[in-house]
Amino acid sequence: MTITKRLLSLVLLAVGFNSFAQQQLPVPRNIQPAYEKGTRSADGRPGQNYWQNTADYIIKINFDPNTRKLAGTVDITYFNNSPDTLKQVWFKLYPNLYKRGVERSSNIAPEDVSEGVQIQKLSMNQQAVDVSKLQIMGTNMPVTIKPLPPKQKMTFSVSYNYTLNEGSHNRTGQVDEGAHFVAYFFPRITVYDDIDGWNKYAYSGSEEFYNDFSNFDTEIRVPEGFIVWATGNLTNASDVLQKKYVKRLQEAEKKDGIVSIVDSTDLKQNKITASGSSNTWKFEAKDIVDFAFATSNHYLWQSTSLVVDPKTKRRTRIDVAFNPKHKDFEEVIHFGCKTVEAMSYSFPKWPFPYPHISVFDGLDQMEYPMMVNDNPLEDRAETIELTDHEIFHTMFPFYMGINETKYGWMDEGWATIGEWTVSPIIDPAITDDYGVAPYGSLAGTEIDLPITTLTTQLRGTSMFLNSYPKPALGYLYVKDMLGDELFTKALHFYIEQWHGKHPIPYDFFNAMNTGAGRNMNWFWQRWFFNEGNPDLAISDVKEQENGYVVTVTSVGSKPVPVDLTITYTDSSTSTLHRDVSVWEKGNKTIMLNLKADKVISKVELGGTFVPDSNKSNNTYQLK
Repeated sequence: MTITKRLLSLVLLAVGFNSFAQQQLPVPRNIQPAYEKGTRSADGRPGQNYWQNTADYIIKINFDPNTRKLAGTVDITYFNNSPDTLKQVWFKLYPNLYKRGVERSSNIAPEDVSEGVQIQKLSMNQQAVDVSKLQIMGTNMPVTIKPLPPKQKMTFSVSYNYTLNEGSHNRTGQVDEGAHFVAYFFPRITVYDDIDGWNKYAYSGSEEFYNDFSNFDTEIRVPEGFIVWATGNLTNASDVLQKKYVKRLQEAEKKDGIVSIVDSTDLKQNKITASGSSNTWKFEAKDIVDFAFATSNHYLWQSTSLVVDPKTKRRTRIDVAFNPKHKDFEEVIHFGCKTVEAMSYSFPKWPFPYPHISVFDGLDQMEYPMMVNDNPLEDRAETIELTDHEIFHTMFPFYMGINETKYGWMDEGWATIGEWTVSPIIDPAITDDYGVAPYGSLAGTEIDLPITTLTTQLRGTSMFLNSYPKPALGYLYVKDMLGDELFTKALHFYIEQWHGKHPIPYDFFNAMNTGAGRNMNWFWQRWFFNEGNPDLAISDVKEQENGYVVTVTSVGSKPVPVDLTITYTDSSTSTLHRDVSVWEKGNKTIMLNLKADKVISKVELGGTFVPDSNKSNNTYQLK
């Protein structure tokens, strides 16, 4: 490609499909080649040369709840769809977070520090590898391979074991003596993509994840009496459950009402699973980014389902497994069902993409494909907010394949706006403004960095602000600016283009522009890339014929909506709203005409989702 064509392609990327006069977005030098090579495109679609690697996993493990030892085999068929010949394959060993000597950001109790994942055997294309020579670096395990050309595949077989943590529960571990949530439990090949090559970021406990879309056939052997809930479809229910429980499960899959698969009487009788010393639970999952499971011998199990796609009549089943002592979980089946319904029909108004979702009563607040690990809470509103937040993650990151490790805001921000939107649908009394006030008070300070700062470079409060409230507000403001119909159209365009793939921030920005038919780079730049803070002020209120003129000044540099509450001398009130587009031209003031047949006594700025770093200038008292 010539210099002239290269520069032209970057300009097209920056301004999208619209006019050259529009605001340009800065494109990092390491990302530019993706557009030059045609793996990404300026209109937000995957490029004509887009590719991604994938794998088929056959996992067979034995998990002993008493010793917490997990042992088994993973057989992997890895497909190199890239244009590169691979000379290494990088594996992730996430349980090594608990390994002695590993650097981590999470606090691990001394008694939970372990020897990590023990690789007993490894073969490539049926050729044994000397495991004593493996170079394991924390949670990364690079393996030199016989060169794997483009469009070819290679098989790997791994025998391994490790001991699940008893305490220091970080997204996975023992919940109590008869309940365990087991995630990140198998060696997997990490992502090789068109941006970074191998994903070499080590897992230290605070980062989230980035995995390829793969197919899983998984067998989990546990002692008699233990039920297993997992990612994927249970394919041998009649082999592991007594007949009446299989019938109840089948009933739940076909009806809207709640079915108690396992109730308190069933627990007392203790004849739920098939008899024998152990049972092997088999699950199948296609085209997903991860696999997790949970098991218990004393949990209640409630289930229901609903139609999520009226065109095909496809149903999604919602399961909740919980300790009978935790009364808050008795309502979670309702909250989960209403969340799936709201996601399918209200926001993002996309049919729930998976056949089931299971909410497990655990010790964390974490999401997985088709699984949720949630702790019990005393406050009902918080239980609702937690349930819908974690289930909303089904779309972002799992359906979209987002690199959470680098771009936490591309999934947590969506789950946050999902929480804000869905919670009041479940309970209209809820006003969920999670994170808005903290952002308002800290905006523009040293710890407040641009949203597009890589999540790997953030810690603590900075990570929280950039992952949760700030991007969620950005999405909300665009929704407000476009209106629900056009916003949904733009969002669906993004989803249609990138579900099952790996979008990066520029794919999102460009896809939303294309989907809306409107170049919004001015907003993306100022909200997601720039530093600054939101601060509106009422600088003047003047009476005129038939009303008043209110002058609102943007003292800060972040564009936010304008929400006015007008109080009259008779104590009545009215409101006025303007979306963020009033600041599109870079103006610092706007003048709002208020038609009023009554005398105004006070005008105030402020709204639930309008952070303001200086509220002292938000009220104008008329004399």
